[in-house]
Amino acid sequence: MNLLALNPLDTARQRLDRLAPWSWDIPLRLFLAWEFFESGLEKWHGDNWFEQIHANFPFPFDHFSAGFDWQVSMWAELIAPLLLLLGLGTRLASVALVVLTIVAIAAVHWPAQWSTLGELAQGYSITDHGFGNYKLPLIYLVALVPLMLKGAGKLSVDALLRKVG
Repeated sequence: MNLLALNPLDTARQRLDRLAPWSWDIPLRLFLAWEFFESGLEKWHGDNWFEQIHANFPFPFDHFSAGFDWQVSMWAELIAPLLLLLGLGTRLASVALVVLTIVAIAAVHWPAQWSTLGELAQGYSITDHGFGNYKLPLIYLVALVPLMLKGAGKLSVDALLRKVG
């Protein structure tokens, strides 16, 4: 008789191991799709405020017009989340959202001035009281990395296309 098979923790681990290839990415895809799509909808229904911050955009985005950058940002935040939901072009969609997030951190969320690491660390927050505000976009970046590196799991259009092709 195998004593390990009787261990409920081992049984639970084995079940999770069987489930993981099908579902590991779904919470990330749902979370990121919701967050980015919501931001895209805000841009769709809102006014272009990039003009006020366009000087803070990193190269090469600072060389485009604020209107062009607004449109690219809005469409990336509307299309890439839909791709994430479907698990279609997951890596490409993730890379696009990583670039978008890095630009947002540089232009909006990074502290305008800091001289010590302690001052920089004050920006690791979710607030609008100064010192930057890069905690949430950093969480998005960390959540995008596994999707960018591994792609979507078995419950995705990407997996279906791999199977067919």
